[in-house]
Amino acid sequence: MTDSLPPHPSPAAPHATPGTERPLVTMLLIAYNQAGQIGDAVRSALAQTYQPLEIIISDDASSDATFAAIEAALAGYHGPHRVITRRNAANQGISAHLSQIAQLAHGELLFVAAGDDMSASTRCERVVDFWLAHERRPDLIATDLADMDEAGHVHERLSPTELDAYRSFDDWLAGRPWLIGAAHTWSRRLFERFGPMQPGAAAEDQIMVLRAILSGGAMSLREPLVRYRRGGLSRKRRYGSVDELIARMRQSNRHGLAELAQLQRDAGVAGVGERMRAAMAPKLAREQFIHAMFEAGSLGERIGLLMRSAGVKLGLRIRMFLYASCPAVYAPGIWLKRVVRQDRR
Repeated sequence: MTDSLPPHPSPAAPHATPGTERPLVTMLLIAYNQAGQIGDAVRSALAQTYQPLEIIISDDASSDATFAAIEAALAGYHGPHRVITRRNAANQGISAHLSQIAQLAHGELLFVAAGDDMSASTRCERVVDFWLAHERRPDLIATDLADMDEAGHVHERLSPTELDAYRSFDDWLAGRPWLIGAAHTWSRRLFERFGPMQPGAAAEDQIMVLRAILSGGAMSLREPLVRYRRGGLSRKRRYGSVDELIARMRQSNRHGLAELAQLQRDAGVAGVGERMRAAMAPKLAREQFIHAMFEAGSLGERIGLLMRSAGVKLGLRIRMFLYASCPAVYAPGIWLKRVVRQDRR
């Protein structure tokens, strides 16, 4: 990690006192291999109308010119916001990266910002107003988004699941919400209670929403305050070979196991660990089966897993056995999909 600006003042950084005083807030702008888009994200952060605002811009060990693009976008900035730039020596992944810089933040509210998206200039102001109007109770506020293509043209509005309806752990168990974490704002209380997220999870959105539901609550602000770029890191992957597909499958399995471990840990902190363990048992069994199948050292071990993993659906067992033992059977299907995509172009 390198700090491009002087370090923070002492840990006793100012916080707003209870009442209507405007709290210090922090925007956490994370980037990874987004040299072509990060400039727009940085400029949208600098354009925020709200004060006092701290902006932490962090590059997660990009292999392209992302950090240079960050510096170029900041060149000559003399506005009111305090800006800190940094970069990791090794890639941390989204959940660990956000946790890492959240621990550096001084704000009472922490705004998540992705390196390929853009925040409306009034994003921080509107969310703070909403939070104060609800007496600072919500621990997570999710706004709507505007769908933006790679050229920067805005299309339809994106409205994730209404979080106001999630008032308890039972509500979360009844149906996990559809979320886009790039439009989330957290209270720092969530980190004070639950601590940093552990490395390995692919995303933070479900983790932080559960934390909020188990704490002061999660709410939705129905205003499109983030321009969410299509084709970013969250885009649907297309595979050119079976090897690529299996590599992605194994990565998703690692991410799934990490997220389950984090959800279980956080539920334990909130006193609902046993209920979470029972609810997540089928999914954990599936992810553990997939991991064991790919890690098995011989065909005999894989056959054994196929035959004795009765807690996992037979169709999934057969598919994973074939992927791990004779992946070539899937090659024609991948080739055909690639041909169809080319024809459609």
